[in-house]
Amino acid sequence: MTRPTARVLTLLELLQSGGTRTVAELADRLGVEGRTVRRYVQQLIDLDVPVESVRGRYGGYRLAPGYRLPPLMLSDDEALAVLLGLVAGGRTGLSSAQLTANETASAKIRRVLPRHLARRLDSLLDSLAFTERPGAFDAPDTGVLLAVADAVRHRRPLAIRYTDRGGRSGERTLHAYGIVAHGGRWYVTGRDPGIGEDRTFRLDRVADARTLPGSFEAPDDADPAQRVLSGFATAAYRHEVTVRIHGTVEQIRARLPVALASLEEEDPAADRDPAAERWLRVELRAERLDWLPPLIASLDRPFVIERPDELRGLVTAFADRLASRARRA
Repeated sequence: MTRPTARVLTLLELLQSGGTRTVAELADRLGVEGRTVRRYVQQLIDLDVPVESVRGRYGGYRLAPGYRLPPLMLSDDEALAVLLGLVAGGRTGLSSAQLTANETASAKIRRVLPRHLARRLDSLLDSLAFTERPGAFDAPDTGVLLAVADAVRHRRPLAIRYTDRGGRSGERTLHAYGIVAHGGRWYVTGRDPGIGEDRTFRLDRVADARTLPGSFEAPDDADPAQRVLSGFATAAYRHEVTVRIHGTVEQIRARLPVALASLEEEDPAADRDPAAERWLRVELRAERLDWLPPLIASLDRPFVIERPDELRGLVTAFADRLASRARRA
């Protein structure tokens, strides 16, 4: 490839990265004079690449918004990053149409990869494993997902038509703080101004979403991921469980993460070393109790079951089974 041609392609790559590039910036990156940059820009225009000239103090050149640019030029690292992102995206509960787009995009990139890089990528994918199988959950509608994202970005109130797990549908208004992908599902979390409470909704249950006039201010502690995890720990389930456990927060959280349980100090006013062991009240909710005895046992810490009584019987039975099996020859 001749040097001027290489510079034209480099110019194209710089413009692909987005934003407006000044002539001085482009000249410095290409190692040429400003008039040469203008000549290269004209060559791109002659090739039907829609390069726009932006006037003013901070003017320069940019690509026309929304233009689908062929060819897409990626470095080896960029191509690998995109392909890994597509592979991971297939594990996050995409719809069948989105999965098809995912696969066709992967195939297009793989076709133009250098052979040595394609072999290295195949080696990586062959050795890569995921803890969850794809396609196990319902996927959100693409239009809904984009509409919610737009409301989050511009802090606009959002109207959604939502169907809860009981099959009841209705209109909701939400001040959406963010979108969270967790455990193969997509969620939107924010505040319902009608009831003045935080709410989290599964996006695959949203049939329609549209922004409303006005705006809102998000609180400083509006951490969407943390709110979703905390919501799981306090959601309504069949059983409400309270267990007092003696240990450090780190020891307990290793088995009981934020999404599963909430922790409470028995004496919140006491000034303790965070690494010191003390009694902590653990509260969680569950549809079934049979999975809790082995989990409590795995903590290997002193504990007292406060509720429900049924859990005490299950823990005792679990301990008896372990003791019986340990005595076998």
